[in-house]
Amino acid sequence: MNKNSQEARSFIDEFLPRVTSLTGVDVVVCPPFTCLHVFKERLAQTGVGLGGQNCFWEEQGAYTGEISAPMLIDAGCQYVILGHSERRHIMGETNEIVNRKLATVLKNGLIPVLCVGETLQERENHRAQEVVKEQLNEGLKSILVSPGRLIVAYEPVWAIGTGANASSEDAQEMIGFIRTQLARLYDEEMAKTTRILYGGSVKAGNVVEIMAEKDIDGALIGGASLDPVAFAEIARLVANGK
Repeated sequence: MNKNSQEARSFIDEFLPRVTSLTGVDVVVCPPFTCLHVFKERLAQTGVGLGGQNCFWEEQGAYTGEISAPMLIDAGCQYVILGHSERRHIMGETNEIVNRKLATVLKNGLIPVLCVGETLQERENHRAQEVVKEQLNEGLKSILVSPGRLIVAYEPVWAIGTGANASSEDAQEMIGFIRTQLARLYDEEMAKTTRILYGGSVKAGNVVEIMAEKDIDGALIGGASLDPVAFAEIARLVANGK
């Protein structure tokens, strides 16, 4: 929940020149709903993708304050974040709610970024994999999805906005576990082709080490994405692999 329309325009003016020439990396920006129209106009023909931060499970109706998948598409979105830890832990979203949203988003042709992750207490109680497995099982229950149409983001709740990130080894262990679960829920092709991201205090200083792990396909950038120069530098490092 950052930036008004004018601030969004200033962000784009600094950000786009730094990323439009990059190759070997896909860049997606997920601004607040009120700024989507600004990004739609400015990102056209740039190769930078656009996504929403959330979506409701119905396509229209008496749901004051909610945003539907068709509305996101009309605003220029190709992606949408679902089940972010802040939605789960502050707004009380359950796995069942995330599941309903996933079904609607996929039906409408958007690519969901499904977020999963454990709290510090759950990790300390040695329940991290159990929690993530449950989020995947219940979130993807009865969901049919083609390879390449789902992105999963592992974001340990204790590492979001705290400055404390999971070690690259910890991130690899959980993301490898997620890939194994996808193979169990679907098949090996789905497991191999699904992009799995790591999110949690990712910045220029640690992104190369994180991306060096074999199962980590990308990063979900939080606080660092508010600075266009810092965000672009992360993208450049990933693109260059150094």
